[in-house]
Amino acid sequence: MFAIITNYVKERWPGRRVLSAHASVIPTNAVLESITPSIAELSLRPFGFNDFLNLNISPRQMLLHPILPERSLAMLYAPRGIGKSWLGLSIGLAVASGRSLLRWSAPKPKRVLYVDGEMPLVSLQERLRAIALGLGEIPNDGFQILAADYVEGGLNLGTEEGQHGIEHLLDGIDLLILDNLSTLCSTLSESGSDAWTPIQSWLLNLRRRGISVLFIHHAGNNGRQRGTSRREDTLDTVIALRRSDDYLPEHGARFEIHFEKLRNRVDGLGSSPFEAIVEPFVADGHDGIRWSARDLIAPILKRAAVMFEEGHTVRQVATILGVSKSEAGRLRQRAIDESLFDSANEDGDLININGSEMAAQF
Repeated sequence: MFAIITNYVKERWPGRRVLSAHASVIPTNAVLESITPSIAELSLRPFGFNDFLNLNISPRQMLLHPILPERSLAMLYAPRGIGKSWLGLSIGLAVASGRSLLRWSAPKPKRVLYVDGEMPLVSLQERLRAIALGLGEIPNDGFQILAADYVEGGLNLGTEEGQHGIEHLLDGIDLLILDNLSTLCSTLSESGSDAWTPIQSWLLNLRRRGISVLFIHHAGNNGRQRGTSRREDTLDTVIALRRSDDYLPEHGARFEIHFEKLRNRVDGLGSSPFEAIVEPFVADGHDGIRWSARDLIAPILKRAAVMFEEGHTVRQVATILGVSKSEAGRLRQRAIDESLFDSANEDGDLININGSEMAAQF
C-alpha cells in the first residue's frame, strides 16, 4: 500500500520528496489520509491519443461470422411462437461445434452456456436432439444448459443474488445465451428504463471479462422489441425475426431475419435480410431438423406470381403493375425459376426477356 501511495504522490506532485518505507519518520494517519487516493482515482486513468492508439489490443474474433463477435452483446427478438428459441438453440449448438448455420459460420468451437427460463425439460430435450441430428456431433462440455425447470425456485437474473448464483458457471464460457428476458428477469419492469440499469451493468461487466451475451426477447404489439428502447444502446447486434407476408401455420418455423443493428463491419451480403426455414426430416427413426435460407422475395415479384397463377397474361400483369412488358416477362421467368407458381398449363402472352412477343392471347 505504501508503494501505491508513493507512486501516486510522485505522479500528482512531481518533484516532491517522499520518505521511504524504511525512514525513521513515519507519516501520521492524518497525513496518510490526506494523500491516500481513493479506489476510483487509482482505477481512472485516461490515455493520450497516441498512447491509446499504441495499446496492444487484440482484435475481436468471430464466434459466429459475421454477426456475433467475441466480447459482444446481442439481442434476438420476435413475436411469440415464431421460432426464436429454435434459432437461439441452433446458434448455441453451431458455436459450440464450430459448424455453419444458415448464412453464418463458426470459425472454431467455443464454449457455450445456454440458460433457459421457459421451456419444459422434455421440450428442450426434443429440440436439442432434433437440431443436433441436423448439425452433427456436439461436444459435451462445449454446450452446457441450465434450465429453470430443473432449478428449485426457478431462476431470476434480474437480481444481484441471481446473477451471483451463476457466476461459478461462467468460468471459461465464451458465449452466454439467455432465453428469454421476460422469464429470466421476471421481477423487473420491461418498460421502465431505470429497471434495465442493473441488468445492463451486469452485461457490460460480462463483456469486459470476455464473455459474449446473446439474450432472446419478445416483440411487442407494434412489432418492435418489447419494453424500453434503452435496452439497445449498448448492443453490438440486434436481430429481428418477422413473419413472412404469405406465412401459413402449416409452414411451421419459417420467418424473415432482419438485422436492425450490426456494430461490427459487415459486407453487403452479410447484413442483408433473408428468409429462414426449418425443414423436418427423419433419420434412423429419429426426428431431426435442418435449416435452409433463401433471399427475400420482392413484393412486386410476389404480386406478379399470384397474378400469373390466376391466369393473367404478361400484358395484363405489365398493365396492372405499371411496368413494361419485358419487365413483366422477367418477373414471370423469375417466378417460374423460384417455383412461385406452376406454369405447366398456362396460356397467355409469352414474352422473352428482350420484350419481343412470341405469342399473344387477346
